[in-house]
Amino acid sequence: MTDGVVERSRPRDRILETARDMFHKHGIKGVGVDAITEAAGTNKMTLYRHFESKDELIVECLRANAAKAGAMWDAFEAEFPGDKLAQLHAWVGKAAAMLNTDGRGCDMANAAAELTEPDHPARLVIKELKEAQRERLVTLCRGAGIGQAELLADTLSLLFEGARVSVQTVGAEGPSTQFVRMAEGLIVSFRGTAAG
Repeated sequence: MTDGVVERSRPRDRILETARDMFHKHGIKGVGVDAITEAAGTNKMTLYRHFESKDELIVECLRANAAKAGAMWDAFEAEFPGDKLAQLHAWVGKAAAMLNTDGRGCDMANAAAELTEPDHPARLVIKELKEAQRERLVTLCRGAGIGQAELLADTLSLLFEGARVSVQTVGAEGPSTQFVRMAEGLIVSFRGTAAG
C-alpha cells in the first residue's frame, strides 16, 4: 500500500521527497515549509531538525536530482557497454521521453530562474550539475568518434534546453516534436564532418 510505505519512511526522506515533488510542480518560491511539512505528514520542528533552512532543503533536493541524473548516465553505459554512439542515441531517446512526459522542464534550470541571488547556495549545485552533464555528453560525443565533440555536445544541450522551454510555453505539440529528428540529424552531420 503506497500510503503505508509513505507512513513508514523516515521523516527526512518524506520531507525531501515531498519537497522535490512540490518544488517541481509549483516552483521553489511557490511552496513554503508549512505546505511541505503538512504534505509530508510532519511538522516544522522535524523539518528544521533535518535541514537548517529552506535553502538547505532546496540544495538537498537539487543534489537528489543530480544523483538521479547520474544514474541515467550509468544506465546508458550498462545498456550499451563501451558503445558510446549507442549511448549517445540512448541520450537522445531519454531526452525525447522526458519532453513527452514532463511539461515542467528542468528542475535545475527552473531553480536557476527562481533563485536569482548569485550567492544562493543552490546556484553552485546547479552549476556543478550542468557542467557535469555537459562533460558526460562531451565524453559520449568524443567516444563516438565525433571530431568536434564539444561543439556537438553544446549544440545538443542547447537544443534540448530549448525544446524543454518550448514544451512549457507552447505545449508538447509545438516545435519540440522535432527534437529527435533534429538531434539525430546533428549527430549524422557531425559524424560526417569527422569522416570527411
